[in-house]
Amino acid sequence: MQLSAHFWVQYTQGCLFLEDTVNALHASCKTNRTALALLACATLLCAASAFAQDSAGAMSPNQDEQDGVSAGGKWMEFQSEDKMTGAKKVRFELLSNNFFKEDPNYKPRVELICSDGKMTFADFNPGVRLPPPNRPGFWGQPQLEVEVRTDDVHNFHGWNWERGRFLSMDKGTARGLIGAQVFNIALPTRNGREIAEFSPAGLNLEEVHKSCDLTPKKPSKD
Repeated sequence: MQLSAHFWVQYTQGCLFLEDTVNALHASCKTNRTALALLACATLLCAASAFAQDSAGAMSPNQDEQDGVSAGGKWMEFQSEDKMTGAKKVRFELLSNNFFKEDPNYKPRVELICSDGKMTFADFNPGVRLPPPNRPGFWGQPQLEVEVRTDDVHNFHGWNWERGRFLSMDKGTARGLIGAQVFNIALPTRNGREIAEFSPAGLNLEEVHKSCDLTPKKPSKD
C-alpha cells in the first residue's frame, strides 16, 4: 500500500481521522502525535507480517534443515544431512491452494522425502486431525481411503494412517503427482468431506530424478 506524502492523522473526540476529512475542523483540532506514532507502528507491523507470510515457504520448521529454495513452480526444496550416517537428505514440499475448515492458517501439503538419491517417503499432511482409519492394508496396517484426481484421472487409494497426523502416499501416486497440472485429494475429515487442491506444474523434474530417482508417470484408471 502506498501512502501519500501528505497523509497524517488527527485525533478528534476519541476518533482518528485522515487530514482531508477534518480540514473543516483543523482550526479547533490538535494533532495527536501519539496516535500518529501508533498508526505508523501498526502500518510497519502489517508490512512486516505480509513480508513474513510471503517468505514463510522458504523457512524450514525442522532443526538442522536448510531453509528452502524454489524447486520450480510452487514447489520448495529443503536439504539436510543425517548426523550419524552423513546421508544427503532432500525434501520437496508443495502447499495446497486452499485451507481446510478446521485450521484456516495451515495449508495441507504433500512432501517427497529422499535420502542418498532414493525416495524414502511420499506424505500427505492435511494440516488437521485425521479421522480414524476406515480400512486395513495388505499387512493389516491401518489405512484411510482417499479419492485422488491427477489431471483427468480419478482413483481411490488406501493410504497408511500415520498417528492421525498424515497419510503415506504410494509411489505410483507420487509419480503421477510430479508430472501433473492438477492434483486434488478428497478425504473425510471431522468437518465432513474436504478437498485439498494442488497446482504441481513447474517442478524441476531433473532435480527430482537426481535427488529421488523418481520420474513422472501418468496414472491409469482403476
